[in-house]
Amino acid sequence: MVKIVGIAGSLRPQSYSQQALKLAIERVEALGAEVEILDLRQMDLPFCNGKDDYLNYPDVEKLRSHVKNADGLILATPEYHGGVSGVLKNALDLMSFEQLSDKVTGLISVLGGQSNSNALNDLRLIARWVHAWVIPEQIAIGQAWKAFDSEGKLLDDKLSERFDKFAQSLVENTSKLRGKKIPELSKK
Repeated sequence: MVKIVGIAGSLRPQSYSQQALKLAIERVEALGAEVEILDLRQMDLPFCNGKDDYLNYPDVEKLRSHVKNADGLILATPEYHGGVSGVLKNALDLMSFEQLSDKVTGLISVLGGQSNSNALNDLRLIARWVHAWVIPEQIAIGQAWKAFDSEGKLLDDKLSERFDKFAQSLVENTSKLRGKKIPELSKK
């Protein structure tokens, strides 16, 4: 079975990035994948200082081991000052090729203003550098404050369809590239 781990780079309690990640994870799970969210808001991670060992931070090992054992990733980030959040970049910097190489990766960005691809492009470069495989489908949610209702559901049907296509692509490509079968996909 394909295992997908999701990580959102926002520490805000009512984070739109966390909501978007949750929606993507639900859709991936509905396709038969095993899923897990590593919530950086609940982890004690230090600033990356280039060392390999962070003995006083057991959550670094948790982050590394869970990502290493995953087949694919969903990375969701708010766009801050035209780029990926420092929180997500730091979490990625705490890992290496050992954890990230060959991971099939889907990317989501969330913005308060108009939709663009700056943070997605940043994440694509980072993923490529560590030899991850990024799916072509990506999601940028502009004016996020208008995209969700009070329960975290999407208000736009076209955006909801993009989440469906994103999830389908991530699960299918992870299955192909990692050589694993997905029960739901095998039925088709």
